[in-house]
Amino acid sequence: MKWEGQRESDNVEDRRDGGGGFGGGGGGGGLRVGGRGVGLGTVAIALVAGWIFGINPLTVLGILGAGGDGGGMPEPTPQVQQQGPAKPPADPMGRFVATVLADTEDVWRAQFQAQGAQYQDPKLVLFRGATPTACGTGQTAMGPFYCPGDQKVYIDLAFYQTLRDKLGAPGDFAQAYVIAHEVGHHVQNLLGITAKLDAQRGRIPEARMNALSVRLELQADCLAGVWAHHAQRSRQILEQGDIEEALNAAAQIGDDKLTGGTVRPENFTHGTSAQRVTWFKRGIASGRMADCNTFEARAL
Repeated sequence: MKWEGQRESDNVEDRRDGGGGFGGGGGGGGLRVGGRGVGLGTVAIALVAGWIFGINPLTVLGILGAGGDGGGMPEPTPQVQQQGPAKPPADPMGRFVATVLADTEDVWRAQFQAQGAQYQDPKLVLFRGATPTACGTGQTAMGPFYCPGDQKVYIDLAFYQTLRDKLGAPGDFAQAYVIAHEVGHHVQNLLGITAKLDAQRGRIPEARMNALSVRLELQADCLAGVWAHHAQRSRQILEQGDIEEALNAAAQIGDDKLTGGTVRPENFTHGTSAQRVTWFKRGIASGRMADCNTFEARAL
């Protein structure tokens, strides 16, 4: 992936105590946020979602047929990093993350502007071990995650080592895909999708909620592909083998792959390897947000 010398985002907060490189631990998972009410802001955003995805705004304000991030609210832990002042990363991996985040900013600003809306940049937090978030205590073992409560993406760079060594998905574009997927959740949050879906928790059976979660995760994969499409079209960031790296990463973190077939499909929360690959490929092929409508897809 061609990233050196490109713009780095100012929206990266480095909480790693000034150090670079990999920390300890790693793994997958995510955080949940409890349900919220629908205010006027959500109604306005629902209209934007309708324009972009070709969805009836009333559907956006009802049950969308999509779900939330997998995982549950973590228990508090006493070993939490103190939140210091924001500072830009200086190490190569930190700068790589800042560059990828900047590229997502450029793409999504343009996509929202084309629909007459304004994109709000998320923050990205680099941490080691554990860190406070608006969604509870973030921990390395959760893997990268997005918190709608503070509109921040959190990542311990140890996950990239796990992705490479334990999950068999090396490569810088595989790493970029991870960031783009979490930013995809931010896009969903801005469109009001995440909050409305979270409001369904506890109101519908768990198996149904899991099925909805799969649809939201697959849409985030598709949105990551949309980013890659436009980044390549505008800045020619891809090198030989990059697409294969991202597709491999998507395949390695499918529910069926991670559980080794020991978890029943009704308990999946992120989608199978084949589904994740399919939706990422769909986004990168067309570059159209409307093609990421997992809500009404009959087959995933």
